[in-house]
Amino acid sequence: MPLYKDFSDEIATVLVWEYDENEELNPDELLESENQHKILDYHPHKIAEVLMVRKMLKTVLPDHKILYRDNGEPYLFPQDHHISISHSYPLAALAVSKKKVGIDLEKRKEKIKFIRHKFILHEDIYIDNSEEVDFLTAIWCVKEALYKIHHSKHWSLKKHYDVLPFELQKEFTVKSRVYDLENEDFFKAKISFFDTYCLAIVD
Repeated sequence: MPLYKDFSDEIATVLVWEYDENEELNPDELLESENQHKILDYHPHKIAEVLMVRKMLKTVLPDHKILYRDNGEPYLFPQDHHISISHSYPLAALAVSKKKVGIDLEKRKEKIKFIRHKFILHEDIYIDNSEEVDFLTAIWCVKEALYKIHHSKHWSLKKHYDVLPFELQKEFTVKSRVYDLENEDFFKAKISFFDTYCLAIVD
């Protein structure tokens, strides 16, 4: 499994890997016994994504395994590190850190324009529609990554997550916030565009 990109820094190890059809991905070796039943009905691409993440983890923390909370949220055991996972076949991404981290990996697609109304609110004031797809993809990635570390079943990406104004670049950092009627928390998000993908890392 070739390393596609390495976005690691002093805070988190963040790896992006690319599927290789010649690579051996043995679920009996890679997948935790607790999760064997989960992949029975998965599409082959989804199975590959799940197994690629496990293979990545073995290069970082070989003695750890990925388990899931009742709400589906993944966590590491032993619980001495935090993880975040994202897939966009044929790529899969894994972040490992001593502090909470959220990542989201998305392929750049024109159809994101058709769901703009579902996740854009305050951001409308600065989106340049001549670069609409890239703006929307970056904002979506940040909000999805934010949701992974600061979420509630009662919140929506449109009404409770903001991405503050930014200018598009290949790599940049943007401020973001999660809020409701009583509280607000601010976060820093790192955005990277590469090939036809966008990756957001929030910590």
